[in-house]
Amino acid sequence: MAESTDDKAQGNGASPDGAPRHSHARRRIALPPYETVALVLQGGGALGAYQAGVFQGLDEAGIAPDWIAGISIGALNTALIAGNPPEHRLERLVEFWELVCTPAYGLSVPSGLEEALFHASDFVRKGFTTWQAVQTVLEGQKGFFVPRMPPPSPLSKHDPATASWYDTRPLKATLERLCDFDRINDGDIRVSVGAVNVRTGNFVYFDNRKERLRAEHFMASGALPPGFAAVEIDGEYYWDGGLMSNTPLTRVLQTTPRRDTLAFQVDLWSALGPVPDNLTDVGGRQKDIQYSSRTRLVTDMLQRSQRFRHVLHQVLDRVPPDVRANDHWCRVAEELACGKRYNVVHVIYQAKEYDGHFKDFQFGHSTMRAHWDTGLADMRATLDHPDWLDLPDNEAGFITHDIHRDHR
Repeated sequence: MAESTDDKAQGNGASPDGAPRHSHARRRIALPPYETVALVLQGGGALGAYQAGVFQGLDEAGIAPDWIAGISIGALNTALIAGNPPEHRLERLVEFWELVCTPAYGLSVPSGLEEALFHASDFVRKGFTTWQAVQTVLEGQKGFFVPRMPPPSPLSKHDPATASWYDTRPLKATLERLCDFDRINDGDIRVSVGAVNVRTGNFVYFDNRKERLRAEHFMASGALPPGFAAVEIDGEYYWDGGLMSNTPLTRVLQTTPRRDTLAFQVDLWSALGPVPDNLTDVGGRQKDIQYSSRTRLVTDMLQRSQRFRHVLHQVLDRVPPDVRANDHWCRVAEELACGKRYNVVHVIYQAKEYDGHFKDFQFGHSTMRAHWDTGLADMRATLDHPDWLDLPDNEAGFITHDIHRDHR
């Protein structure tokens, strides 16, 4: 059973300015004997700061994932976590998010004024964040992407690596500065990031257990067209994995040999939300439903599949050993059966009333801090239920938890 203990030691306070720090007693959690503890990070652009807050909550509880799988912005957060020693991971996440939430060329709004505008009325805040999103479109974000100058002609032919509105070479420099790729490739954490092969249309995972990963592999996972160009790796071009699947949960739960697994699935798009009453909010709600439905579909499919495998395993245990060893269909059934157990803990960003359709490219500092705060608060609230981390003992061998769903 998962147990929680208090640790009075203070953290290094590496949260972004204005975000909660490790000022309270840490809740150190001793996990049951899972064979894998995974952190699964969805795509969602600027919303990815929420994932950084979730990671801070795990870190202060002493929960260290041994497998991180990400897509798009989730892949970039994966690189920052796996590419640094434990004591510097939060610092690097802070450094990255503070950097990429700065306009590429123009001056940032003074922090005091930005906070005042952000915490004013919903009307003022929505207008201000809309302006920041427009600023992102016009000039890009520092250390991340900048507009191509002159803008590409839609009808002109281009090298696939430059056929986009923005240039992401600044991101390559940022990743190479903030991440140790030798640590990513040779360290204890398994890393998997998803992308789509542009030529074949096939979904692929770049995995440090199978190949040496470079900055380009993580950039490919986040190369969302037509904003970002395809990334060339070994003669093939790749786009954002979110074009086909926005969550890498399947990669973690379906990989063989199967293992007892605790997976923290961090989603940036919520299935629940208000019915929009204007065209601006319609676009945002569409994205929520489009991306969150894929996650629910994957989780439901995996749960049904594992229930079948788990029940089959229980049935085989009741077959006499001599029959089990010599019967052809028993041997086939053994290949399908699985007695492993899976616990998926959902941590899902809940859309705010002031969020618009641009929330995935609204990179303002105040918004980033709010996302970070929310992720940290949601993870802390989740860990207030250490029993949720126990190994499943139901007939399916599969269970899910969600702080927002379970408290409704």
